[in-house]
Amino acid sequence: MTGLTDRARRLADRVLPRTTAERALDLALGTALLALTCPAVAVAALVLTARRTPGGAWDRRPRTGLGGRVFELRTLRTRRLRLDLFSRLPHVVRGDLALVGPAPLAPGDPRATGPGARRWRQELRPGLTGLAQVRARSGMPWDDPALLDQHYAEHHGVVLDLAILAEAARNPLREQLRKARRTKAHLSDADHRPPACRRVDQADSVSTD
Repeated sequence: MTGLTDRARRLADRVLPRTTAERALDLALGTALLALTCPAVAVAALVLTARRTPGGAWDRRPRTGLGGRVFELRTLRTRRLRLDLFSRLPHVVRGDLALVGPAPLAPGDPRATGPGARRWRQELRPGLTGLAQVRARSGMPWDDPALLDQHYAEHHGVVLDLAILAEAARNPLREQLRKARRTKAHLSDADHRPPACRRVDQADSVSTD
């Protein structure tokens, strides 16, 4: 336990402050994405409101941000077309979130109160996405979300942010391609001949037997 505590303290000492370039990337790309996705988010919010979605169109939860400041994270209650993530873009522009960063945690979350973790989590804005989000699905033990967040805290920068954003964009595309391949395989295995042809083959098979 002492070894883990010392390691966490050393990590806290190595955390890099978020640079002006990273914040500029957040503002530039965040504003552009907000302008592109705002109409779709607005339409989805109206549809969810009209359907009287339980809890309302928006999910509101407290999260701990930069410097330990608590803010209310608003998320659209739908995952279609990743609109839940796009609905958080106003938080990026305001500075509550970064495009890339550690996962936004609730106040008092044990992951934010461990030795050393409190300091580095408070020195970085939580992210819309992050290293943990794009790697944790691998199932590998070294891809534990908490360890990935720590790794990002040590090595974050514009280049790493761009790489994570590119991977976050590719993951949904890969998933859609997998679904398309499965659908294509299912269709290719199906018998698309007219029913009359199938009945003739079945009759021939019975007569042969």
